[in-house]
Amino acid sequence: MKDRLRRQISSALQVCFDKNTLHSAIIPEVQIEVPGNPDHGDFSSNLAMTMARSEKKSPRQIAEALVAELGDSDFLSKVEIAGPGFINFTLAPTCWYEVLDDIITKGEKYGLSQVGQGRKVQVEFVSANPTGPLHIGHGRGAVVGDAVASILQATGFDVQREYYVNDAGNQVATLGRSIWLRMREQGGETVIFPEDGYQGEYIRDLAANLREEDPTVTELGEDEAIKRCTAFGVSKVLDWIAADLKDFGINFDNWFSEQSLYDRDMVDTELAKLADKGLSYEQDGALWLRTTDYGDDKDRVLIKSDGSPTYFASDVAYHMEKFARGFERVIDVWGADHHGYVPRMKAVVAGLGHPPEDLDVLLIQMVNLLRDGKPYTMGKRSGNFITLNEVVDEVGRDACRFYFLMRRSDSQLDFDLELAKRQSSDNPVYYVQYAHARVCSIKRNAEEQGVVLPECRAVDLYSLTLPEELLLAKQLARYPEMVVGAAQHCEPHRVVYYLQELAAQFHSYYNRQRVLVEDSATTQARLYLVEGVRTVLANALNLLGVDAPERM
Repeated sequence: MKDRLRRQISSALQVCFDKNTLHSAIIPEVQIEVPGNPDHGDFSSNLAMTMARSEKKSPRQIAEALVAELGDSDFLSKVEIAGPGFINFTLAPTCWYEVLDDIITKGEKYGLSQVGQGRKVQVEFVSANPTGPLHIGHGRGAVVGDAVASILQATGFDVQREYYVNDAGNQVATLGRSIWLRMREQGGETVIFPEDGYQGEYIRDLAANLREEDPTVTELGEDEAIKRCTAFGVSKVLDWIAADLKDFGINFDNWFSEQSLYDRDMVDTELAKLADKGLSYEQDGALWLRTTDYGDDKDRVLIKSDGSPTYFASDVAYHMEKFARGFERVIDVWGADHHGYVPRMKAVVAGLGHPPEDLDVLLIQMVNLLRDGKPYTMGKRSGNFITLNEVVDEVGRDACRFYFLMRRSDSQLDFDLELAKRQSSDNPVYYVQYAHARVCSIKRNAEEQGVVLPECRAVDLYSLTLPEELLLAKQLARYPEMVVGAAQHCEPHRVVYYLQELAAQFHSYYNRQRVLVEDSATTQARLYLVEGVRTVLANALNLLGVDAPERM
């Protein structure tokens, strides 16, 4: 609707130039907004005010000249000039109902676009260390990353989902040492377990499994035994992670090993490229990256004075490798505790000659788990954290995914387990899914009564005369623009907000009006309308990876 209105305004503006009522002969970008007060119309534009300087006229004079050329239109029912020169537009109701034809024709493709024009984008998310089960914080990051990727795909981007496996460094060595100590303990030895060792029953399980699979490990020297325990532990934990994510509806296109960077000498190779560009320097026996040249608060160490690489070194090499693979935009989903890494990684991207905005970092805040409004803890098998698998087992995949996306990713989230299981309007995911199921029920009832479901463009939409029917049509028309906005800002919570608004409008309409009435024209029109609602509910839920059930 906005695009159609822009074209009409631009055409009227050209007529003004042709008639010489306006003189600049420059058609600016036409900004269209939705007024905060619905009494002011469907849309508003400040075009007249933006043209005041070039026209050397008051905004109101410009607005009057423009409105005079809009003329009679089946598209616009009212055009008003407000305040110093705002132009408010009210569209004819039939225009809003025409969107139903578009929805019914396109079906599951309604809302898709080519805004991304095939640009290659990589979304890297989860990337949890392979040292233990996924916890609920990882779950939130997993759903955010997956939903962002789906929304980008829906808007025409070529998207790859990637998991970065941190299988090099101290954390995996600590995993191997923890398994080794538990193996010795299970063999009857008395061992002193270090404070930095990984806790939880899963370490004992891994130790027992390895003893059963390869009893000879206990006969190896300690260094070799720990290496064997490390390889075994990483492999098994990655299997757990992949299985948990698959159960959660998430599949990755690529699993990228940090260790592979070292195996292929890519860290040294990529750091040499930085040196050739003059972006690094040596000082006090260490190698530093000039991140302050690009907005960081201090330069960062790549190679320590003892010759060992920092975590930052492999992160730099990994991001250089991403862009070398041809991705035009890289999106990282990180825990909020990594916020300090954002400016330094953007500095790396800028140093490589890319605009800093080619790297987006989405920060994921904590999840506060509640039961009936009170803090709740569990996770006996995992140690001191709550596993994603435990939460999904209790409340189900759909509720878990929906709740994780209900707030901006960088804001804390309260997740009440009892509320997520409740089958009532208090439960947001149930409320939305029930709207879809209700439409399916209406359609089944219609078929049982011998009512033929309407075909596209074979409906008398003039039978839709109620204000709430018009509001539903307007909400459905907003869907494609909402999806584009969610993609541009990497904000999947916008889809959740939209779903909640659409479901609320539909439930209100359903509770006040019958769809199947005696008048056949009204019945057909209302069936057409609610089928549009069902289609958009299903499409939006699909973007979030949440089912749209037909019965509840």
